[in-house]
Amino acid sequence: MISIMPYFFISPSIAQVQNPLNANERYASEIFQFLAAEVALQRGDVSLSYQTMFNLAKNTRNPKIAQHAMEIALAAQSPAASLEAARLWDELTPDSDTNSKEVFLTLLMFNNKWNEAVEPTIKYLKTQTPAKRDEFFTQLLPIIGKSNNQDVSNVAIARIINALNPLPKNTNILFIYALGEEKLGNFANMEKILLSIIKQNPKDASALNALGYSYADRNINLIEALRLIQQANTISPSDPYILDSLGWAYYRLGKNDLAIQYLTQSFTQLAEAEVGAHLGEVLWVNKQVDEAEKVWRKAESINASHATLRETLKRLRPDWASTELFDESISRQWDGRFAVKINNNQSSNGGSGSFSLTHENLNDNLDIRGPLGVSIAKINVTPSRATLEQKGEVLTAIDADLLVFQATQLPIPARGLSAWLSGFTRPGSPGTVKRNDSGQVTEISQDGWSLKYTWDTNNKLQKLNMTRSNQDGDIEVRLIID
Repeated sequence: MISIMPYFFISPSIAQVQNPLNANERYASEIFQFLAAEVALQRGDVSLSYQTMFNLAKNTRNPKIAQHAMEIALAAQSPAASLEAARLWDELTPDSDTNSKEVFLTLLMFNNKWNEAVEPTIKYLKTQTPAKRDEFFTQLLPIIGKSNNQDVSNVAIARIINALNPLPKNTNILFIYALGEEKLGNFANMEKILLSIIKQNPKDASALNALGYSYADRNINLIEALRLIQQANTISPSDPYILDSLGWAYYRLGKNDLAIQYLTQSFTQLAEAEVGAHLGEVLWVNKQVDEAEKVWRKAESINASHATLRETLKRLRPDWASTELFDESISRQWDGRFAVKINNNQSSNGGSGSFSLTHENLNDNLDIRGPLGVSIAKINVTPSRATLEQKGEVLTAIDADLLVFQATQLPIPARGLSAWLSGFTRPGSPGTVKRNDSGQVTEISQDGWSLKYTWDTNNKLQKLNMTRSNQDGDIEVRLIID
């Protein structure tokens, strides 16, 4: 239970000076809202408590109340709400107070908003001492390890470190920095960092393996790549990541039987999409088509969003989905109707209407209309944020789904909808795929939603049925494409 702290109470000076007759009424109203939020929290209605406290913070512009709203959300284990409140807390706090800034940046990364976190993190760390920077990076290690897209988080860390001087001292951070530099194409710096780690510790199997795998993946220095990976394998003989690298190096050297042997060992131990992509490719090249497809199907059931798997399928099995569907830069449009049904312990409700969705330049524009065709809301979704236009007002949030719910009171998923309508998982989030015998996608599971597809004979989407279950009840969203 979170106790009421005296410094959270609102100063009467918050009331506008130019409106003195309303000052006392406003002060009383604000105190009432604060106490109502605390009572709701003590009664276990965390959602009501948070929303009341957050709205009060916005209205009063009081950073302490925004901080308290964030603490309520953290206690409720709601990362998105915690970030929303932390953003407001930081906005209302002077730059001289770094506590809010550090919490806000950490929550951005915890919510996998890595790209959005880069510039403010650089700005913040440039004001800190090297020792404080090292402490900040070290505290990020558990969050980086839980990233839902390691490539994205590694690249973000590399971009941040590239803007700072000197380099961090923590070798674990330097290792992540090297991986990010590789994804950025800064291979010379990546090699320099990994070689410095190996020089400090010649038995660092991870650094040996990373350097060897990078050579093998780029199809260069293959003899040296094999030597480095074999050395790592001697140090850590059962590591499935090293076994994957060893198999990939043998594949690059044209030794497919050895490659299949080690990649199979790795995939048996490590159910990861990238290993499945590698094993499937070697089997495919080895004319073992059925085995390759079986492995790729399993890899898609692990994480169909993985970049290596998607690139492999685009190159070797484009007939599983139209090649253009892998290319998010291609413009597409859908028009259709929707019906939403919500069942919970108390009641059943829902709604219906029509929609238009346009995907262009990595942005989605979703127009939701009521049963009579009147526009309810227009939502623009970019990779980093979402904006809602409704009744002349424009609202911004980090979560498109939340904006849609606020506008329609219907849980229609907007984030990643264009990818789902195209028949693949949205980038940036783990998701699984099931296909029928002809390669058509029949089911996708992602972001808590289960999707089931109906296609016509021309491979055009007819219907998409989306369901989700949680503690609040069951949700069903049916889309019919015109």
